[in-house]
Amino acid sequence: MADVFRTPDERFSELPGWDFPPLYVDVDGLRMHYVDSGGSGSPVVCFHGEPTWAYLYRKVAREVVAAGHRFVAVDMPGFGRSDKPTDRGWYSYDRHFDHVSAVLAKLELGDATVVVQDWGGPVGLRWAVSNAERVAALVVLNTGLFTGRVSKGFMAWRDFAERTPDLPIGTIVDGATARDLDPAVKAAYEAPFPSVEAKAGAAQFPLLVPLTADAPGAAEMAWVMDELSRWEKPCLVMFSDSDPVFPYPRSGDVFCELVPGAGEQVRVSDAAHFLQEDAGDFIGQRIVDFL
Repeated sequence: MADVFRTPDERFSELPGWDFPPLYVDVDGLRMHYVDSGGSGSPVVCFHGEPTWAYLYRKVAREVVAAGHRFVAVDMPGFGRSDKPTDRGWYSYDRHFDHVSAVLAKLELGDATVVVQDWGGPVGLRWAVSNAERVAALVVLNTGLFTGRVSKGFMAWRDFAERTPDLPIGTIVDGATARDLDPAVKAAYEAPFPSVEAKAGAAQFPLLVPLTADAPGAAEMAWVMDELSRWEKPCLVMFSDSDPVFPYPRSGDVFCELVPGAGEQVRVSDAAHFLQEDAGDFIGQRIVDFL
């Protein structure tokens, strides 16, 4: 097992808009953090991406919980309140998927709505099609499945991450929203990462995107796409209109054309890559209406 960094609990005290009690489970020696809160309604399971954590969904969660539904989110290894292996080589697409799946396997999930964004797409959609009997619907936000082709915007981000192991996390999130973040919110995204060693997972994630058809992860994502091509259950596709990594409307149309259960793409206006920050209330309301 690689050396592991555990972010001190006091780093997460009094985060704006976040009052969910932390829950933990051990997976292969890592303490994994998750949130499971709300009413007795059907669960809404949210998958975060890079370099965020469950905090990203707080506005969505507010709408979901207010409507009586159950909000569930897991911090991937290396993110949020989950433990963080310090060796960048430890991280892989399969490990992220396996660890999150192990947490969700311990929860009684049925009739779930899976919400994905960024790297939450490859992880969350793989979980959904692998657990189709537990999933009633999909909500796809700015994301993609990578089998060898990526956007110029993504390559610029990948190049930056590759040469910047001490990623400025708060600045990255702030730069990928349509409006400036409140300093306290920006600090909440910085909270899990007090040191360079804590950022190993965040620094490595962009390099895990397969750039060729034979790269690690490409075959698994191609399998997910194939499964989605037969997904008849409802699928809500919402992409923002100001994201250079997943340009609108083309990136969302990929899912609308691929997934039989998908309707017309919903445009999230005046929002950038982290659309949950820019339009979380709107997205939460649309999910509640969709349910």
